[in-house]
Amino acid sequence: MTDIAAEARSARPDRKRIWGWYFFDWASQPYHTLLVTFVFGPFFAALASQHFIGTGLDEQAADAQAQSMWSLCLTITGLIIGFGAPIMGAMADTAGRRMPWIIVFSALYVIGATGLWWTMPDGSNLWWALVFFGIGFIGAEYALIFINSQLPSLGESEVAGDLSGSGFAFGYAGGVASLVIMLLLFVEQDSGKTLIGLDPAFGLDADTKEGTRFVGPFVAGWYALFMIPYFLWVRDIGPPAQGKGFGDAMRLLGKSVKNLRNRVSLSAYLGSSMFYRDALNGLYGFGGTYATLVLDWKITSVGAFGVAGAISAALFCWISGKIDRRIGPKPVIIFAILVQIGVCVTVVFMDREQLFGFPLAEGSNLPDIIFFACGVMIGGFGGTLQASSRSLMVRHTDPAAPTESFGLYGLSGRATAFMAPALIGIVTALSGSARIGISPVIGLFLVGLVLLVWVKPEGDKDKWSATSH
Repeated sequence: MTDIAAEARSARPDRKRIWGWYFFDWASQPYHTLLVTFVFGPFFAALASQHFIGTGLDEQAADAQAQSMWSLCLTITGLIIGFGAPIMGAMADTAGRRMPWIIVFSALYVIGATGLWWTMPDGSNLWWALVFFGIGFIGAEYALIFINSQLPSLGESEVAGDLSGSGFAFGYAGGVASLVIMLLLFVEQDSGKTLIGLDPAFGLDADTKEGTRFVGPFVAGWYALFMIPYFLWVRDIGPPAQGKGFGDAMRLLGKSVKNLRNRVSLSAYLGSSMFYRDALNGLYGFGGTYATLVLDWKITSVGAFGVAGAISAALFCWISGKIDRRIGPKPVIIFAILVQIGVCVTVVFMDREQLFGFPLAEGSNLPDIIFFACGVMIGGFGGTLQASSRSLMVRHTDPAAPTESFGLYGLSGRATAFMAPALIGIVTALSGSARIGISPVIGLFLVGLVLLVWVKPEGDKDKWSATSH
C-alpha cells in the first residue's frame, strides 16, 4: 500500500500537471454557474412559469409548477449520477485507466450543453430542454469523479486542502469570467439590449431570446477550449489495473462497500457529506429560481447576483485552502455549514412583503439587499464547503483505489441528490409557495452537521491496510 502511494508521488510531474488539473475546474465550472444557477435555471423557471400561466394557472401556482418541474429534472439526474458514480469509479480502478472515461463524459457535457440552444421561448419544448440539461449535467458530474480521484497523486494529504481550494478558486474565477461575458454580450434584458446596452453579439435575435439561449453552446465551447491544457498536461498516474471487465469491477465495489463497516470515520463522513452536499446542491439549484419566482428578479439581475457569488467563492476558496492547510478541513466544513444554515433561515423567512414576520414598506429594496448578501455567503461558503470536503476525502482515500474511493464520495454526494429537489418540490407543491419550498434544505444541513461528530479530522489511514484490495 505504501509502495503504491510512494510511486504515485514519485511519478508526480511538476507544477504544469497541477495547473492542468486546475484547468478542469476552470473549464467545467460554467455548467454550474451559468446553466444550473444563474442563467439557464432562472430562464427556464421564467419560461415555464409563463407557459403555465398561459394554460390558466394563477401566477403563484404557475411559479410552484415551474419549480416542481425543475426539481423533477434535478431529482432524476441526481439518481442517475448517484447510483452510477461508484460503478464508474470501480470500473476505472479495475482497468487502471481514467482518461478514456473523462473523454466520454466530456463529450456528454458538450452535447448536453449545446442542445439547450433549441429551447423554444414559447415554452413548447420544456422537456427537450430538461433532457439535454440532464445529459450535460450527468457528463459534468461523472467527469468530476475521475478528476477528484487524481487529487491524491498531486501531493501529500497535508497540501490537499490547499490544492483543492486553489482548484476551486480557479474554477470559480472561470465561472465569473464566463458569466460576465454572457451578461455583457449576450443575455438580453426586456429592452432587447444586453447589460451594457448592446444588441446580443453575432446578430442573435433578442425577440426569440437567442442571446440567452446561446448560453448552452457558449458553455459547451468554453469547456472544449479550456480542457485543452488538461489533456495536454495531465496523464494517468495511479495504481495498476486490478482486474478487467464489469464482473471484477463489481467485486471490487462490493468489497469496498462491505469494508465500510470497519471504517467508522469514512462511513460517517460519507453519510454527513451525503446530506450537507445535497443541501448545498439544493441551494445552488434553486437560488436563481428563488430570485426569479419570489423576488421577481430579471435574468440580468440574477446574473449580477451570480457574479458577486462566484467572486466571493473564488476568494473564499483560496483563503479557506490556506486555512485548511493550517488547521485541517473539518473545522472549515463545520463553520461553512453553520453559515449556510443561517442563510437558509433568512431566505425562508423573507419575501417582498415581510422579513421574519415584520412587514416591509411597499417597494422596499431591503429584500434585494439581503438576498444579494445571501448570494455572497452561498457562493463564498458553498465553495469553501466543496473545497474542504474534497480535502477531507483525500484523508480517507485508499491510494490503491482512488477512483473507487471518490466514486463512493460521488455516491454520497449524489445517492440522495434526488432528496433536496424532491423535498423542495413536495413542500412547494403542498404549500403553493416557492419560498417555503426551500425550507427542507435547513434540515439536511443539520443532519450533515450532526454526523460530522464521528469523523476523524485526519481520516482513517490506519484502516487502509485492513481494507486493501
